[in-house]
Amino acid sequence: MTQAQASPIDLTLGDLARLEEVVDREALSDVCRSFFELFGLSIRVLSKDGALLADVHQEREICQYVNGLSGGATACARTVAEVKTAKPDGGPVLVGCFTGGRYRVEPIRYQGRQVGRFVIGPYLPAETRAVPRSLLEIDPGVVDDDALKALAEMPRVRPETAERLATHFRKVVDLLLFSSHRAHLTSEMHVASVREGYRELAEKTAKLQQAYNRLKELDKLKSNFLATVSHELRTPLTSIIGYSEMLEAGIAGDLGGEQREFVETIRRKGDHLLALITSLLDLSKLEQGALRLEREPLVPKDLLDEIATTFLPRAIQKTILIEVEAAENLPAIDGDPVRLRQVLSNLVDNAMKFTPDGGTILLRAVETDLVGGEDGEMGMVLMAAARPAICVEVKDSGAGMKAEELPRIFDAFYQVDGSSTREHGGAGLGLSIVKRLVEAHEGEVRVSSEVGVGTTFSVTLPAVESDL
Repeated sequence: MTQAQASPIDLTLGDLARLEEVVDREALSDVCRSFFELFGLSIRVLSKDGALLADVHQEREICQYVNGLSGGATACARTVAEVKTAKPDGGPVLVGCFTGGRYRVEPIRYQGRQVGRFVIGPYLPAETRAVPRSLLEIDPGVVDDDALKALAEMPRVRPETAERLATHFRKVVDLLLFSSHRAHLTSEMHVASVREGYRELAEKTAKLQQAYNRLKELDKLKSNFLATVSHELRTPLTSIIGYSEMLEAGIAGDLGGEQREFVETIRRKGDHLLALITSLLDLSKLEQGALRLEREPLVPKDLLDEIATTFLPRAIQKTILIEVEAAENLPAIDGDPVRLRQVLSNLVDNAMKFTPDGGTILLRAVETDLVGGEDGEMGMVLMAAARPAICVEVKDSGAGMKAEELPRIFDAFYQVDGSSTREHGGAGLGLSIVKRLVEAHEGEVRVSSEVGVGTTFSVTLPAVESDL
């Protein structure tokens, strides 16, 4: 059985299983050193399994003397082995040495359980006056005077003194054990708390991962569903629009005034539904990363003039002034002409919806730089190289939006006015498509707005880099 498997500490009961697991060995050695300096007695502390935890001793002159005798080293080894194997389960054990010295082996108990032992000695009984017979038996050539001189250096202790010294040391070790155990127990409880917290966190992370995988799967199913449904709807809808246009052209015969009005309504609503289906298809392609861009250089002023001309009839109808501000010598935009027209058309269409009659819409293009990194990633911004870019602004004088609404306006299907009685129609896909198309061009789109003043959308797109 390994140390990690043997008798683990029970935190609920505060049990101490192994002395070496909690005792501060440096502090224990300091205690033993003080004991030796005060009383001149060697002392050793061992764990229950016999591991030496502290040892402060001085080799005595008698030990050097007997090791020079024939059979002395063997007798010493035998005494040491007897001391090491002594088990003071019921109380102190006295182990005699052939030199006449004694070792006192005392148990170390904590919370009613023996966790180790300490050994005091060797020392001579205070009444010793002559060389013991057991030393003479080791070697007949022992010289009494030399042996007595060596024994005289060994400390002498009375039995009652040895009892008091052992009691004193045991109390000091008890205090040291209590302090060490308390610190160890606190540490173990902290580790247990951390492990429990980690376990709970791991469980929550696993559940979140499952939920994320499920949502990802549902999102994919949703995208596939939208693509399939939109495709299946667009085919018959194209036929409906085509036949309504033929009816308007009189191919099937002349129409009366009310009949023509009905056919025009069918065509107009069909065009609106077709635009919605096209938006759903575009969104699905963007989410799946299946939309390909055909890039080419685009002159900013020509692009803005084209968009302004497209919306001019509608602007005249609402008495809205569309202005274009763009220098002729601006760098060309590196973009897909079809998709960028879609981006600007969506923005201008929104501006037309929310700008009152007699208002103004400004289309402006200026030269700027495009720096990589998201907002707040200052380190990325500082390290990234600036790229030449064109910033296209669509500014209206409409109702504006509240600050808390701005972070969500690029979400798919989000409507600033989501009520069933809202004044302006739409499915809330336009701005989401705008953001994804701009990001597909490695650009960025921002919005600023003030209630009662108007809204400005800023689209920054990479420019064609000059060869100079």
